[in-house]
Amino acid sequence: MKILIAECLHEVCSFNPAPTRYEDFFVNFGEQILAYHQRGGTEVAGACQVFGERPDISVVPTFSARGIASGGVIPAADFDRIANEFLSSLRRAGPIDGAYITLHGAMAAEQEFDPEGFLLQEARKILGESIPIVVSCDLHGILTDRMLEHADVIVPYHTYPHVDFFETGQRAARLLLRCLSGEIRPVTAKVEIPALVRGDELITATGLFGTLIAEAQQYERGVNGLAAGYFIGNPFTDVPDLRCYSIVSTNDDPRLAEAAALKLTNDFWPHRHKMQAQLLPVDVSVRLASETSGTVAMVDAADATSSGASGDSNVILRQLMTSGYRRRALIPIVDAAAVGIAFEAGVGSTIEVSIGGSIDRTRFTPLPVTAQVTMLSDGRFRSESYRQEWYSGPTAVLRFDNFTIVATSRPVHLFDRSLFLAHGQNPRDFDLIVVKSPHCQFHMYAEWCTRLIHVDAAGSTSANLPTLGHTVCRRPVYPLEVETEFTPRVKLFSRASRGRAT
Repeated sequence: MKILIAECLHEVCSFNPAPTRYEDFFVNFGEQILAYHQRGGTEVAGACQVFGERPDISVVPTFSARGIASGGVIPAADFDRIANEFLSSLRRAGPIDGAYITLHGAMAAEQEFDPEGFLLQEARKILGESIPIVVSCDLHGILTDRMLEHADVIVPYHTYPHVDFFETGQRAARLLLRCLSGEIRPVTAKVEIPALVRGDELITATGLFGTLIAEAQQYERGVNGLAAGYFIGNPFTDVPDLRCYSIVSTNDDPRLAEAAALKLTNDFWPHRHKMQAQLLPVDVSVRLASETSGTVAMVDAADATSSGASGDSNVILRQLMTSGYRRRALIPIVDAAAVGIAFEAGVGSTIEVSIGGSIDRTRFTPLPVTAQVTMLSDGRFRSESYRQEWYSGPTAVLRFDNFTIVATSRPVHLFDRSLFLAHGQNPRDFDLIVVKSPHCQFHMYAEWCTRLIHVDAAGSTSANLPTLGHTVCRRPVYPLEVETEFTPRVKLFSRASRGRAT
């Protein structure tokens, strides 16, 4: 049997003014895809491990586009290029028996609010109605009807922070093999939940959301269970279908799927108030940091590049300087112009430069500083978490007074310490670190920092969701409308009865 593999992964922030271009993706074709994933830890690596156990299966890798970092809306021309390459690679694959496709679920492009649904729709036209297609997605995806109409099963992550990429690929691969053998006939129930959620209660290891995921996993492992979980959306991708969803797939058992999806929904809805971030104003946060002995992590989720922000916020740096903070602070900032000046001057030079406010100029103002250039790099390094190559563009380490700035030319993921460590900066050597990610794995910071402070700063990925300015998503939706009424409604999907609603 021949199994096709393709992937397209990117999370869009509609409030980031900087568009995501084709050049902002790692793009691979054919066997390059398997080489990219050979270090393991990804969905494709997990799926290939399952397929590799079967000598009668050959994998047909086709196309892969993975965002270097999350970012703004994809221009129409750039998405057209990605889509054309994705679909052309499927046409060249020749006869296949099944397909595994890994998507994020929170892409958005000019003129296309549902890129994943579009790709699946067009893939179905190419591959045919009888070919089983199993899809894995980030639980921050936005689950559209079109996605479910053209996939046999959709398998969401079960963890946040995400540590189950590999296992999700394994789950999806095993379901695809069961589809191919004729053992299962999937039917999926989906319920829309008009809520946007953020905050610590979504950490599956410790928060309320983890107990809900555990319930979904029980359904998945039960008799006739195939896949179950939640899509909690990406609150920063402002598209019509933005909200949370429960999803349950069963083996030819629509009643079970419907009952389980309703149960998951009804258990989720009462907790929507608790699943919001608890934030402190910037000045209060800096005062607390100054009063705290030991290392403080100031969590600036509003400028989280892994969520799609521009990364050029200097709000916390400005407040630290204004308040006279005197201990050692480590801060990442995207500023290509400042990096260019540092490269022209060279290591050891002292430069007059403005830092921050280079991209999102409506929210941030450039901050003039006199800094010493202590390190320069090409910005290519391996992820601490998954050993994949990451790319921050030309990067400079700048020091002035008690501040160390790791300045990058482009946004890069900051959900672990990779950028810092790759540029000679161990966060444990500092009294304060600005962490531009809403949540990191526990050992990254929480395990050893004295205090984590979640800051209510300006930014295109602020967890203070009503401040963002949604204009496209269907309303009402909590917390944009606090008094949101909700009566659950189930939609059932199968390849035999496409999009039948009950």
